[in-house]
Order: sequence, then structure tokens, then C-alpha cells
Amino acid sequence: MPRKSPNEVADLIHSAAIHLLRRASERDAASGLTRARLSALSVVVFRGPLPLGALAEAESVRSSTMTNIVTGLERAGLVRRTPNDEDGRSVLVEATPEGKRALEKGRAERIDAIAERLGDLSPAELAVIWEAGELLENRFALRPWQPLRRY
Repeated sequence: MPRKSPNEVADLIHSAAIHLLRRASERDAASGLTRARLSALSVVVFRGPLPLGALAEAESVRSSTMTNIVTGLERAGLVRRTPNDEDGRSVLVEATPEGKRALEKGRAERIDAIAERLGDLSPAELAVIWEAGELLENRFALRPWQPLRRY
């Protein structure tokens, strides 16, 4: 196989990731939550509890937008606001047990959707994808605020 440049590999990964996530997110509709709410819930489950401003920053939205998202999640019983002992002017957003279950169920649904697409691959092909996934995970998943773990 001819040697590929980092840009060619990046282009392929970018395209494959978009297609993979679109297929997997087809299952998200069953949750009844918008993508924005699911994404925010994920951050709260894995990083929370955290201040609303930090959640807005993590999701790259304005605080007012995040306030609306959190209000919807709160009405659905998936998160709650609690006093922030470190800063009396703000509140922390934390997932409820129901929120954690909803996120786990959605994650399982997306994983099932992906697994269905991988079901007819040979053990050798699955091993190649596993190794590629580990390389990507180790290269891109680390954040200063979180040790490596699978979402």
C-alpha cells in the first residue's frame, strides 16, 4: 500500500468519523432529547458536578444558551442544580441517577448501532479497527481535566 500523508489520513478519519457518528446518532431520537441536551448531559455525567459557566465553555456555547439547555434537562429530571460551596454566586449542575441511566442507555444504543455495522467483519479486520481506535483514543481523548477513559 502506498505511503499516506498525515493530511490524507486525517481526511479519511474525518469522513469516517462523520459517517460513523451520523449512523450511531440515528438511535438518539429514541431518547427524546436534542443533540445539544444529550451532549451537555454527557459532560455533566463524566465531568460533573460543574458550574454552569464551565459547562457552557465545554460545549462552546454562551451561558444563556446553556441555561436553557440545563433548564430542559432539569425539567426532564436528568440534572439538578446544587449550591456551589466554593462560589456562592453560582450553582453546580450535576446528573441525577435518572440522567446517568439515560446517558448509559443512549450510549449502549449507539454502540449497538456501530456493532451492527461491524458484525460481518473478520476477526483480523476487527483487530485492525481496534488498534486504530486505540491509537486515536490515545492521541485525541486526553484532556487536561480528565484521565483516559472510554465514553
